[in-house]
Amino acid sequence: MARGGFPGMGNLNDLMKQAKKMQEQMLKMQQELEEKTVEATVGGGMVTVVANGKKELISIEIKPEAVDPDDVEMLQDLILAAVNEALRQADEMVQTEMAKITGGMGMPPGLF
Repeated sequence: MARGGFPGMGNLNDLMKQAKKMQEQMLKMQQELEEKTVEATVGGGMVTVVANGKKELISIEIKPEAVDPDDVEMLQDLILAAVNEALRQADEMVQTEMAKITGGMGMPPGLF
């Protein structure tokens, strides 16, 4: 047997070290994403939604003039649009941060 163990074991050890480092970076990134927020505003500022990187809604602001008892559907549509846009932005933020760690290795969407 060759001195130093099995052939290729050095590469495996390097790969394991890289995987451990990436795992630590991803854990740190997930913690940081809890603190980062995105904001989506619709209806000319009538409804604003803030979400974090964990896709949790932080706040919803509705301007008083958006509340029309005769048109509740419009308000519902505005809220839905703002929430969906905030969640889309949160996804985009997570993917951007993930690409920094993985180097664009093509991790499947929604993996983290």
